[in-house]
Amino acid sequence: MTAETALPAWAVRLVSELEASDVRAESVAKGLSSEQLNWYPGQNAWSVGQCLEHLCMTNEVYLPAISIALNKGVHAKVQEISLGWFSRWFIRNYIAPDPNAPRAQAPKKIQPGKQVEPFVLDAFLRSNERARELIMRAVDYDVNRIRFKNPFVPLLRFTVGTGLEIVAKHESRHLRQAEKVMQSAGFPR
Repeated sequence: MTAETALPAWAVRLVSELEASDVRAESVAKGLSSEQLNWYPGQNAWSVGQCLEHLCMTNEVYLPAISIALNKGVHAKVQEISLGWFSRWFIRNYIAPDPNAPRAQAPKKIQPGKQVEPFVLDAFLRSNERARELIMRAVDYDVNRIRFKNPFVPLLRFTVGTGLEIVAKHESRHLRQAEKVMQSAGFPR
């Protein structure tokens, strides 16, 4: 690969993070029974399956909003994603917060159902493939300048780069949550 065709550092990093999420999701959910997939450790806690369903639902809403913004963007590559102060604050407080901090409730349109079907792992893996395809499409654009309307809070407009960072960090957060569910006392073995 030449310097002209080499992927920007941000794309390599985010694709790698999404691939790591695939591996984590498979190690957590592959082969679980329906009972195990839907078991949750307590009131107001999610099961492994609900964590994965939430991530799928989020990608189904978030990725198209980013894709639409790219349709109107100007081609210009950037090597790194530059997060503004608000984006950094938003990610730190809502997307990848301290695990011991109080949790915010997910918007209604991405709250998982009470019972999750076993195909949720495959759905998650497909949604991550779409995320990687969107990253590959975005490499030819200035992801630090093109903005999209946040589908959950329409008054917020993030850069495409921020949106892609949010997708990767959000997955890491909820996969950590799913891993903790499996380590909980009472998880059906």
